[in-house]
Amino acid sequence: MINHQKYSELVKQARLGDKKCMNRLAEEARVHLREYVFRLTLREDLTQDIVQESILEMFKVFNKLKRADRFLAWLDGIAFNKVRSHYGRQWRHKTISLSDIDCELAANEGKDALADMVHRELKQIVIKSMHELAPRYRAVLIMRCYRQMQYSEIARLIGCTEFGAQSLFYRAKKALAKKLSGHGLGKEYLLTALVLFGKLTATTEAAAANISVTSSILKVGTAATLAAVATSKTAIISLTAAGLIAGGTAAVTHGTSKVDNQRQIPGTQRAINTPVQTEENTNTQQQWYFFPEGVGKPVMMRLLEYDSDGGHSSCKYLQNQLANYYYDDNTIYINNCRMYNPDLSVARLPTDGEDLSRFISLVEGKKVNMEYVSGKGNGLLIISKRSSEHGDRIWRTDRHFNVLQEEYFQFNWPQSTRVVDHRDAMHKRGWTYFRIDGQINGMRISGTGRLPFVYATSRRFSPWFDLRLADGSKIIDTPRGAYVLGQNSEVIARYGAKSFFAGLGRPWMGLHTLDTIRRDAVENQVWFETKNLPDDNKTEIILTKERLKLVYTIDMEKDIVEKITFTNGDGDEGELRFSYLQDIDDTGEEFTMPRVAGFRTDMKNSPGILWFANLLNNRW
Repeated sequence: MINHQKYSELVKQARLGDKKCMNRLAEEARVHLREYVFRLTLREDLTQDIVQESILEMFKVFNKLKRADRFLAWLDGIAFNKVRSHYGRQWRHKTISLSDIDCELAANEGKDALADMVHRELKQIVIKSMHELAPRYRAVLIMRCYRQMQYSEIARLIGCTEFGAQSLFYRAKKALAKKLSGHGLGKEYLLTALVLFGKLTATTEAAAANISVTSSILKVGTAATLAAVATSKTAIISLTAAGLIAGGTAAVTHGTSKVDNQRQIPGTQRAINTPVQTEENTNTQQQWYFFPEGVGKPVMMRLLEYDSDGGHSSCKYLQNQLANYYYDDNTIYINNCRMYNPDLSVARLPTDGEDLSRFISLVEGKKVNMEYVSGKGNGLLIISKRSSEHGDRIWRTDRHFNVLQEEYFQFNWPQSTRVVDHRDAMHKRGWTYFRIDGQINGMRISGTGRLPFVYATSRRFSPWFDLRLADGSKIIDTPRGAYVLGQNSEVIARYGAKSFFAGLGRPWMGLHTLDTIRRDAVENQVWFETKNLPDDNKTEIILTKERLKLVYTIDMEKDIVEKITFTNGDGDEGELRFSYLQDIDDTGEEFTMPRVAGFRTDMKNSPGILWFANLLNNRW
């Protein structure tokens, strides 16, 4: 049992300048940290360095300790940050070779009583299993099992919510059980393995004798368990691996079925906002929304569906930073297109403001029963429960900056799952170039551009386009800004980056082009109508505002704009046709991102989707 009163008195005396107490405090800290840091690193040399650095740091920031009775927790935080800083990007992966384990534990082999307690092979299995864990998993197990830290304390230390700490601990337990199983030990050995690891890494025989890990320590709250189970790596397949598997699989010709209100065939997308009805009952569903850069920026989504008892869950669809996945009948279908509602209603988000929601409902003549969530900053995670009776009800909101690196948006399908990749070459690549060809009032216009299809490629292959008008002027949009240039390349107007992508598809943002364009229209209070075309894979959007009319042709399966025609009622008319490159080899200098000088021009407010009206009448 730790004597916190003793440490508190030492701290108080050390603060008064008592050098004897300072030296004693440093030695106590060294003993306290040695065991903790060694369990985190499993390296003796690294442990000594980090312990020494932590003690030096301790005295450097000693005056910042607010509560003497919290000294040990404060000290653990200093050491933990040193360990995490050392590993850096390797924090989630293995960091030392297995050959290091025997020599690192050599110092502990002097404990003859402990060596006789268990067979050497069992000890090696436990050490190797702990070593094979990602360092963050090992860290949370150590904090919980050997430091007996509350989840709230763990959350403060590692920088997440209490709910996140519980989920991380659950996944760490499952990961360790899987490692033990891989070495021949069943899951019933988990508690024994944790106790044994604690004894093997204890600094003294007395400390080893006091090691105990109870089953109550291993318990996790129901909500966190459900969330962690939904994202567990146990008996699941990595989508990164799935992508590699699919890369060697012949693409299956299988277009999206005709959009209607009936259940769609395997390989197609399901509804975003409409609960799925089964013949016997209405399954409970969870819709997950993650905004890595904040509200109004890219969104990742997944739909979990539970059985009638609410026990077993499966991920029906997943749209993460890598691709679009749909799971049905033990098969993962990787698709070109983002999700869209089968009745062609506009996809809603729980972060939609009142004005946007009201206008969509006014146009469609119906309301969507969805709770609103306001949120600022990065990493917003929203989980809502869904049913046909009650619509979407927010179950939990959280801040989780590492969701895309965690299993939340990467896993949850059985290892036996078959993978069928429906993507064409440009969607597998994650981005492509496109050409624009058309006319304004009979005068030809042309252009080029680049379009990322998924969030993971959107920064390296950022979107841009260069539209060249008949009179020599240009409209360009680059990561540094959007510009209207005159015949002599002078800047006529400057807008924020991506301003001219309003009214165009932006699949890297997480929504289908069908929804992106209509939501852009709503931002400018533009009325819209949506209808199917005779071609099963084509849909038409008609936008009208005063005298302006825009008609879009959307390829639903490829998730792209094919054509836009626009008129203003004054006899002005235009048309833009888009073609996308499946093969980008040998494109030469045709697709070079445009550069602009003259950045001092005042920036104007973005015209939104109404920039097409400015294009028609050449008023900027």
